[in-house]
Amino acid sequence: MLDMNTNRRDLPPEIARRRTFAIISHPDAGKTTLTEKFLLFGGAIQMAGQVRAKGEARRTRSDFMAMEKDRGISVSASAMSFDFKEFRFNLVDTPGHSDFSEDTYRTLTAVDAAVMVIDGAKGVESQTQKLFEVCRLRDLPILTFCNKMDRESRDVFEIIDEIQENLAIDVTPASWPIGIGRDFIGCYDILRDRLELMDRADRNRVAESIEINGLDDPKLAEHVPANLLEKLREDLEMVRELLPPLDPKLMAEGSLTPIWFGSAINSFGVKELMEGIAKYGPEPQIQRAEPRQILPEEDKVSGFVFKVQANMDPKHRDRVAFVRLASGHFERGMKLTHVRSKKPMAITNPVMFLAADRELAEEAWAGDIIGIPNHGQLRIGDTLTEGEALRVTGIPSFAPELLQGVRAGDPMKAKHLEKALMQFAEEGAAKVFKPAIGSGFIVGVVGQLQFEVLASRIELEYGLPVRFEATQFTSARWVNGARQAVDKFTESNKQHIAHDHDGDIVYLTRLQWDIDRVERDYPEVTLTATKEMMV
Repeated sequence: MLDMNTNRRDLPPEIARRRTFAIISHPDAGKTTLTEKFLLFGGAIQMAGQVRAKGEARRTRSDFMAMEKDRGISVSASAMSFDFKEFRFNLVDTPGHSDFSEDTYRTLTAVDAAVMVIDGAKGVESQTQKLFEVCRLRDLPILTFCNKMDRESRDVFEIIDEIQENLAIDVTPASWPIGIGRDFIGCYDILRDRLELMDRADRNRVAESIEINGLDDPKLAEHVPANLLEKLREDLEMVRELLPPLDPKLMAEGSLTPIWFGSAINSFGVKELMEGIAKYGPEPQIQRAEPRQILPEEDKVSGFVFKVQANMDPKHRDRVAFVRLASGHFERGMKLTHVRSKKPMAITNPVMFLAADRELAEEAWAGDIIGIPNHGQLRIGDTLTEGEALRVTGIPSFAPELLQGVRAGDPMKAKHLEKALMQFAEEGAAKVFKPAIGSGFIVGVVGQLQFEVLASRIELEYGLPVRFEATQFTSARWVNGARQAVDKFTESNKQHIAHDHDGDIVYLTRLQWDIDRVERDYPEVTLTATKEMMV
């Protein structure tokens, strides 16, 4: 946990009203639909689009790559800012597909909390578990939303048990569903003693809410059928005896998660979840950095790049660096120092995102996420400050699990291919290795689907058909050690050596035996599977 100095001054009101969070889930649990409804309730859009809806008019706002629209999955993490009541929400949508876990991992370094979406019928799925472990490593507070309660789903106590067992986190219900599947009529809001009823007729309508004085209020019987009411009373009695109450301190430490129930597609339960994020979600937190931590209330501006997206606008070869502001009050036109190159950068056209729509950001505060268009100066892991040499830490780069060679369909276009690959490497979409012997490049990714995404993007954005082909190598490790030892090692293992796009030395392996052999024969050289994204 970070050091919480007690003598810190209060956060300026503009910073204190910010809530920066990511949504994590297994594919198909309804994350993109929930994102849409957040925007709807935040007044940012008038009509929510369905992920698999027909026609251009109803495309979801947060999925803007061609492939995302075809397949109905989110591939790149996109950031959106919108207001809800007196709060400013900065929401980062992450890819749920396991093949994009690295992008997701880095996104989680830029948020202060996570909203975990679970499908009521399927419970905790493998990818949710993986992402949850990342949140655990970062002590992120988690709020849970159990979606699709209007479809046949599992028993509520069973879902809660599974979360507690699989994720080793205590669960406290913030609301309780009344009926499930076809009989689902709404929820009882435990935190505010209210009855929330779902309107199945109009999916974009906010649920009707009825003030109730406790479970004995006769008004309940007017709205809830007798059999469901009896079950609700029994369930809530068990909840009060068996499950812990909501303790904001335990939630902030990441050891307790409140759970809301609802149906995102019917806009039900979403508003209560948003109110929960506003009330219980953390305000902008301290950032880990070297040589000191960065406090959000500091007057000077600092921020770090956690994602680079190339070609967001296919008409212009642009790159946008997503920057999470860690401290201060940023104003357009400010000069910030790019710590890695020690050069000043004037930030003249920073943007705020509403999914693929962007507006010029005249100002931003700690906790906000802004996009800085640039021509490749900014990379993942870069820190920007008002002069002080700070470096935000903990943004990892992982060794790829799959390696393939890549060739341009047209051999005359090898130069173009190199440019495209370097761009994707800087974006963090893939690792690109240049072997010491022979020509060509080897591309490394975490999941097979990324090869398809890369091939489709290279063709779409650069007009360059490419093909990926098998290589003898299965994984890659970064080589560290004293210069002399590393030189000796690379000289005698040339056929395994490559360089990544930062110029760092990489050892390409075929079998675990290769790694064991290096450890045995070259004790002064270390091979690592992660590298900190930095200078």
